[in-house]
Amino acid sequence: MTEPAGVLLYTYGGCVFRVPDDVQPPKSGSLFFCRHLSAQPGERMLEIGAGLGLASVLAARAGARVVATDIVPAAVEAVRANATLNGVTVDARLGDCYAPVRSDERFDLVCSNPPQMPTPPGRERADPLAAADNGGRDGWEILDRVIAGAPAHLAPGGRLVFTIFAFLGRKAAFARLEAVGLTPRIVAAETQSFPRIGYERLEYLRTLDPEATLPGAGFPERSERFVIEGRRA
Repeated sequence: MTEPAGVLLYTYGGCVFRVPDDVQPPKSGSLFFCRHLSAQPGERMLEIGAGLGLASVLAARAGARVVATDIVPAAVEAVRANATLNGVTVDARLGDCYAPVRSDERFDLVCSNPPQMPTPPGRERADPLAAADNGGRDGWEILDRVIAGAPAHLAPGGRLVFTIFAFLGRKAAFARLEAVGLTPRIVAAETQSFPRIGYERLEYLRTLDPEATLPGAGFPERSERFVIEGRRA
């Protein structure tokens, strides 16, 4: 198969994905997220910030009915192309967070592995590749919106699933979920290599780190990451 210039092929979970030049390829956090997502056959799933569609395509292949949103047009096209490439159906929609979702749509699973790296003042960039890492001043800019909007789009008993770096604070995540009426739990924890962009922002991260997960001096080699669920009663 001949691929156009600027397109990488990525294989994972028995699927093949095209990674266009302007869409970020999967990283360790994306794979961790996918391993613990557990979409079930017949479930209706919404993925926010779907990127190239890794989680959405895998969930559709498992039998879920999937809606995927992303603010980047190239990502939406990539989701559609990768769904077709793997013989599944994903309803990919262009727009920010829940904006492309109708007010009456309900899901058994809402999930996101959003940008969550805290971004120091003056370091914001609008290009798609930079935006894939920028989580706002405290890392919660997108996650807060995902959490706040989830109850309105979860079916009874439905669940919100997302990832966070430990330096954002597990207790902070639980408090945010409880504040919107969702029951929190940790689905999985994994120790990963410290993110490369984190070294560039390390001193800034140390000023935030609410649960003192980072060493006070030197360079951390590893960082813990969590998959967290909030379930609607």
